Amino acid sequence: MTHPASRNVTARRVVDQRTMTPSRPDADPGDGPGPSDGAEPTAGDAAARLREERVSLHARMAALAEDMGTFFEASRDSNADDEHDPEGQTIAYERAQLSAVTEQTRRHLAEVEAALGRIDDGSYGSCEVCGDPIAPARLEVRPTARTCVAHAPGQRRR
Repeated sequence: MTHPASRNVTARRVVDQRTMTPSRPDADPGDGPGPSDGAEPTAGDAAARLREERVSLHARMAALAEDMGTFFEASRDSNADDEHDPEGQTIAYERAQLSAVTEQTRRHLAEVEAALGRIDDGSYGSCEVCGDPIAPARLEVRPTARTCVAHAPGQRRR
């Protein structure tokens, strides 16, 4: 039997793991903010998308904090030995998973805030390594990008 606290947390929200935002089954890929008509995104488009994402991330952080509180509250009153429960994940595992998602959301929020700061100071869209413009397609897909594709983290240097 799965501990009640773990059922509350895991069944509450469906999350798009790529963007860490709640997914909508009825969402169309063209529904999101930003140009989908082939036009190059502008700093204004990016700022609007980033502001919207910031609001969404703040809401997500609040929901995760609520989930963690609910999780602790439910597990405080229980003396269940979930470490030996063959039917479910342990409370410690569930808590670690929720903590990891919370930290990932916090880091993404910091990236969004940094991108909004770059828009404000006029450096948005310029690679932090070489100073060249970041491709509009890259900024449309990843509006928090700090570098051009050539200097993106994880790229092999030749």
